[in-house]
This record gives sequence, C-alpha cells and structure tokens, in this order.
Amino acid sequence: MFENLTKTELYAILTGVFTASLIVSNIIAGKTFDFFSFTLPCGVIIFPIIYIVNDVLAEVYGYAKARRVILLGFFMNMIAVICYNITIWLPAPVFFENSQAFSIVLGSTLRLLVASFIAYLVGSLVNAKTMVYLKKWDEKKLFFRCIISTLFGEGLDAMLFIIIGFYGTMPLEALLMMIVAQALFKTVYEIIVYPVTKRVIASINELPEI
Repeated sequence: MFENLTKTELYAILTGVFTASLIVSNIIAGKTFDFFSFTLPCGVIIFPIIYIVNDVLAEVYGYAKARRVILLGFFMNMIAVICYNITIWLPAPVFFENSQAFSIVLGSTLRLLVASFIAYLVGSLVNAKTMVYLKKWDEKKLFFRCIISTLFGEGLDAMLFIIIGFYGTMPLEALLMMIVAQALFKTVYEIIVYPVTKRVIASINELPEI
C-alpha cells in the first residue's frame, strides 16, 4: 500500500492529513443535522478520520510523536481561525455580495471555538495515551486498543464540545442525547473501518525507518 515510502515520509503525510481534516471539521462543526431522530454536529462527518489517524500515529510512532502532531494541528487550526477573522474584518468592495454568508460560515462564535479547542486537545491526547498504554498491557489486541481508545477519546471530546458549546441553548435531555449519539456514532464508524485501520498499521510497520 505504501511502497517506496519510509516511515519518516509517511509520518509527514499523516501529519498533513490529520491537520487538514481538523481544520475542515472545525469549519463544518457549527452546523448540526438530524440522524434518525438524533441531532449531531456536522463535524462527525470527518472527525472519525482524525481519530483513525491518531490511532495509527500512536500505534506506529508512539505517544510523543502523536502528541507532536496533535499540538501542531491545534496551532494550525488556531492560525486558520485568526485568518478567518482577519478576512471577515477587512472591508469588502461594494460588488462583493457574500460578506454576510462568508461571516456566518467562517465566523464561529468564541464559545464554539473554545469548546472545539478544549475538546480536541483533551480527546485527542486521551485517545493517543490510551492506545499506547493498552499496547504496553497487551500488544496483540489491536482491535481492542483502537475501539477503547476511541470510546474514551470521543466520549470526552463529545462531552466537552457539546457541554461548552451548546449548554443553555437546548434542553438538557437533548444535550445528553447529543453527547451519547456523537460518541457512539464515531465509535461505530471506527469499528466499521477497522479493517482499513489494521491494514494501514500493518503496512506502515513493514516500512523502513528512513
């Protein structure tokens, strides 16, 4: 699958995929959608990819390198948000008719940004740390490591993002259902694509280091 690449080269590619997916997820996270009577933030569409890459990084490269990518993603997303707000602030020419729509899509409220940043950092780091800890405990149970780490990471991510971002804007029951639905949705997603995750990890482990 990754012929002619080294682990170092692939680490750079995975870093790019992780960071780009994170930025996209935070752009679309401000909208929610109905899924079989559950309300979910649209960020769930791409966010599972982030956790799959997170699992691959932690499993193959270790916690230190996974944390480096997580922090890089955090700072790149912060730069993107700063650029969005500068762009919104700059005066548009009279013929540009989409300023309001542009601001609505990219001008997330401070509350949602704080919720997203905190949830991302805590969830991603817990996911990576759990993967590494479980690997020390038993190196053979990859499926168990991937699912349990995602359940913990996604659970914390969903809880923090939804409570910080939406508490007080909807009934408490709907808030709790949203947290459970989001965490389960992403975990089930990873279970479904686990064969891909397993294949990717196995292929990377066969590569030369440099």
